[in-house]
Parts: sequence; C-alpha cells; structure tokens
Amino acid sequence: MTEPAEDLDWRCWHEPGSVEVAPGVHRLPLSLPMDGLRAVNVYVLRSRERVMLLDAGWAIERAEAELVDGLDELGLGIGDVTDFLVTHAHRDHYTMAAALRRRFGARLTLGEPERVNMEALQRREPWDVVPQRELLIRSGAPDLAEVMGTMDAPFDRSDWPMPDVWVADRQQLDLGDRSMTAIHTPGHTRGHFIFHDEAHQLLFTGDHVLPHITPSIGFEQVPPSSPLRDYLASLHLLKTMPDATMLPGHGAVGASVHERVDELLAHHDDRLDATLTAVASGAATAHEVARCLTWTGRGRRLDELDDFNRMLAILETYWHLEVLAERGRLARSGGDSGPVVFETGGRTS
Repeated sequence: MTEPAEDLDWRCWHEPGSVEVAPGVHRLPLSLPMDGLRAVNVYVLRSRERVMLLDAGWAIERAEAELVDGLDELGLGIGDVTDFLVTHAHRDHYTMAAALRRRFGARLTLGEPERVNMEALQRREPWDVVPQRELLIRSGAPDLAEVMGTMDAPFDRSDWPMPDVWVADRQQLDLGDRSMTAIHTPGHTRGHFIFHDEAHQLLFTGDHVLPHITPSIGFEQVPPSSPLRDYLASLHLLKTMPDATMLPGHGAVGASVHERVDELLAHHDDRLDATLTAVASGAATAHEVARCLTWTGRGRRLDELDDFNRMLAILETYWHLEVLAERGRLARSGGDSGPVVFETGGRTS
C-alpha cells in the first residue's frame, strides 16, 4: 500500500507492516521495548543490485520478527540485505544492524563524526556509569544522578561494533539507481546524519526532525560542549536546502521538512524565552528552571515525569541555559564539583 503523507492518521504510524512511502522506498516500523516512542522506522531502499536498510531498529526478538515479516511482504529475506545505513549511534537505530551483520553479513555505514561515541563505547565497561550522571550533578540534580546509576540498561560491548564504512559530510552515496547526499546534522548526537534524495525530493531525517516530538539533545556517550547550539545550526542548515518530504526516524511521513523545521525553531525560541524568565524569577540551576517549565504536549510538571524523562528534561534545560550564556543573556558560575549556577546578566565565567 502507499502512504500519502497528508492523509495518514499519525496515531497508527507504528503498526507493523510494509508501507510504500515513495517509489522504491518502503517503511517498516519496528517495535521498541518502551511505551514512549513505540517504534522506530526502518526504510527499505531496493535497487536492481542492492537492498539497503536505512536505520535498523533495536536488537530485540519482537523487532526482528517484525522485520522478517515486513521483508517477506516485499519478497525479501534478511540475507538479501546488502547494506545498513544508520543515521546515528543510538540503540534503537544501530544495534539491530550490528546483530544482523554478525549473523548474515552486509555492510554497515555510519557518519564519521560518530566515531568519538563509538570509540568510547568500545572502551566502556559493563559497570561504568552513564556520562549523563555528571551532567545531572552540574544541573543541580544529584539525587537523580544517583538513580541513573541503577537504571542504566545492561551494557554489552558486542552491541556496538565499529561500522565497515564511515561516511563524510556531503558525501554522495550511489545506490545503483538512486543517489543520496549524506549531510551532517549534529545536535541529537554529535555524529547524526540525514540523507537527501534530491531527485525524488525525499529527506531521511532520522531523529533530527521528527513530526510530533522535539528530539532529545546531546544524549550520547560523549556529549559535546553545546549540543543545542549545534542542533539549532543544523535546523537552520535545512532551511537553506530545497524542501522535501520528511521520512523521519519515528512517526509518520511528513509533507514538508521546512514546515516542521519552522515549528521546531519556534519551539526552541519559546523555550529559551521561558528559561530566561525562570532565571529572572529566581531559579538558578537547570533543575530549578526545569521545575518552572511544563513538559510534553500535555503540559506536565517535571515531578510528573518518570525518572528517565526527568533526566532528559533537566539536561535539555541545561543546554538551553548554556546557549543563553553563550549569547550573553545569562551569567554562569560554579560547576567545578557542584551545580552550575546561572543568573541574569551579560558576563559568563
């Protein structure tokens, strides 16, 4: 079946099965072991000589069974897949590709700037704490930092083998009868890439541009100094490119990348204003500011969120505060062994 972007009921996007989203491109939503995102989109790009999966899913049995069934609808098996092209090194996009490459072969390609995270994952031991714990302490949330030490998913280094190929920014990818341009869009992770099929006016946006949620920022093994600054720059980059149909990592296909980029930029402008207002009202740390804001489309308070999403909310607030400090709207102090403190003013330390 064909999925017209303007007619699709977005609430059903995660139902398993193969859906043609463009000529030669099928979308396979694969289940995730969590309630929030429900599924990750895997795109099957088929040419005369190659079968590519763009993103691959989380390596769990249910998702693999859904992938097998979806490929079967297309007359394919996992052994027919020749390439995995992964937008970024998050578990729900990368680990299925790693597991299937180990069993069936196929070439795995990842953006070269993600090498920093992959090398850190190669060094990580099962008992290592997540790097976000230190950021939570800097955000004034030490209690939640302790919780993070007990809630991290079991770590197995074999889930994170190095790719076969590192792709560079603006590199052309030849898929036989289809060509795409790899475009570096840091923010969600430092090495996140999107893939532009200009001839067919398609943009595979990974988790950089999502239709109904704002992506998390800097949740990775080695967070950069200012992932929100990177993310906003990457959004503005998309506005310089021709508009295209959005094929996201989660959610239904969208009619216009530019339209959604405008919404995301407006959201972050509003968030920066609200963050500045909270500091002017007396909130000093990212944790305190996050408690002044509302979260999710339902306007929930911070304490209504589960621990994982509280962590994401506090860290997102921290990165907004850092951008305001970079822009000279806030002064910044502390952080050596305790929380970073922000206050209104034009100087940072």
